[in-house]
Amino acid sequence: MSKPLYPILLIVFFLLSAIGYYAGWSPIIQFILSAASVILVAGFLGKATESVAHYAGQRLGGFLNATFGNAAELIIAIFLIREGLYDMVKASLTGSIIGNLLLVLGASLFAGGLKHKVQNYNVSLAGLSGSLMVVAVISLFIPAVFLKTHSITDQDTDTLSLIVAGVLIVAYLAWLLFSMITHKDYLSDVTDQKDEELPHEHAPAWSKRTSIIYLVIATIMVAFVSEWLVGTLETFTTQFGLSELFVGAFLVAIIGNAAEHSAAIMLAMKNKIGASVEIAVGSSLQIALFVAPVLIFISYFMGNTMDIVFTTIELVAIGVSVFIAKSITQDGSTNWYEGLMLLAVYFILGVSFYLV
Repeated sequence: MSKPLYPILLIVFFLLSAIGYYAGWSPIIQFILSAASVILVAGFLGKATESVAHYAGQRLGGFLNATFGNAAELIIAIFLIREGLYDMVKASLTGSIIGNLLLVLGASLFAGGLKHKVQNYNVSLAGLSGSLMVVAVISLFIPAVFLKTHSITDQDTDTLSLIVAGVLIVAYLAWLLFSMITHKDYLSDVTDQKDEELPHEHAPAWSKRTSIIYLVIATIMVAFVSEWLVGTLETFTTQFGLSELFVGAFLVAIIGNAAEHSAAIMLAMKNKIGASVEIAVGSSLQIALFVAPVLIFISYFMGNTMDIVFTTIELVAIGVSVFIAKSITQDGSTNWYEGLMLLAVYFILGVSFYLV
């Protein structure tokens, strides 16, 4: 898409989504316009984040890409919680985790591998990230097993959910301390030195100040289009006979992950596969260890706590995704075929979720 055309489409679809929402157009038309707006705004958010990340450095840049890339999912989930659609919230969290590990990472490895035969990155970072994802799976698996095999009160369920959420948030904050401060050099990417030698190879389009301003504007736009999208989901789901599980895990997740898609794939094609892995795996970690627990606390303060008990198919999907992603990334090198394998698993899960 040409540069002059993109901002025009962004503004046009944003305004049409606003008009459709407030004028009460058909829910299907509203859904199409809102979905297109979310994708375009997420792309704008991704570009602004990448520009800010250029000034912050690659490791912090990957974290910023993951964080603001998850802004759409977080905001959409908050509006879903307000509507009481807890099953769709948990499905969207599941979809975000498997989408980042399989779709975003898979597409990045595939695209980067087609252009560069073999790409290398920090094996220690990949190993630690994979182990942390296993911890996340365990933390989701244990409450589900206990709550589905033992009869406990709703109050105890809420208490367990809040305690597990608190532990996960602490674990995530400790990971940030470990990866960003105490062991920053240990986890630095293998391409960092090359980037230092060519500091002007990929100069950002905007200044530091402009990038930050655009980042704030994009985040505000995401908040609006997310509310408009959520307002159409229930009608859209009912009219087309789709399950909340499929809509949350795939449609909402794919739309919300647009920022990670574009940023991670572009970086992989520039042979910055370490940053791509940081975005995809780091985003999944952030969803599992921070966003999901924060949403549980948000629901608590809204007056009706969302439990942390995921369905069996959601747990299986997350577990399978973590297993294959950890297996592929643990050696510190990638190629296009490994990306294709991740995409194949994502397709299989998508068909399974659709048929549930």
